[in-house]
Amino acid sequence: MARAKTEAFDPALIRTAGLAKALSHPVRIRILEILATRRGCICSCLVDLLPLAQSTVSQHLGELRDAGLIRGDVDGPRTCYCLDPKVVTEAGAAFADVFHRLCEPLRDAAKGSSSDLCRPRRAARRTSRKAGPRPRPKAKNYRKP
Repeated sequence: MARAKTEAFDPALIRTAGLAKALSHPVRIRILEILATRRGCICSCLVDLLPLAQSTVSQHLGELRDAGLIRGDVDGPRTCYCLDPKVVTEAGAAFADVFHRLCEPLRDAAKGSSSDLCRPRRAARRTSRKAGPRPRPKAKNYRKP
């Protein structure tokens, strides 16, 4: 299995990318929203609130748990999930920092001349095609048995 070459990048940037990957599915975001409104939630309760099978919900919970966004406390045969407030706060700050760094050059360019902004390039016109309509494919003749 191929591994990503992340050694050259800042560990904070790698962590932020991991959090973004954990949030890359709408079901995971919805699970976080549900858990934010409750003190804790049993997996079967989440299954009742989502239009997914229990195994699918469990897989999404595993991704969120691996990223550290949620904690799962085992209580006999059940697991009670809740948000990890420290990690969620850190994730919010990390995403805010990334988008601040992305938006700052755009604001600076908007204050200056509009030529600083990226403009879409025109696609090169293809000259290899013949002018005129495309030829129609010939119909195949089929024999009746």
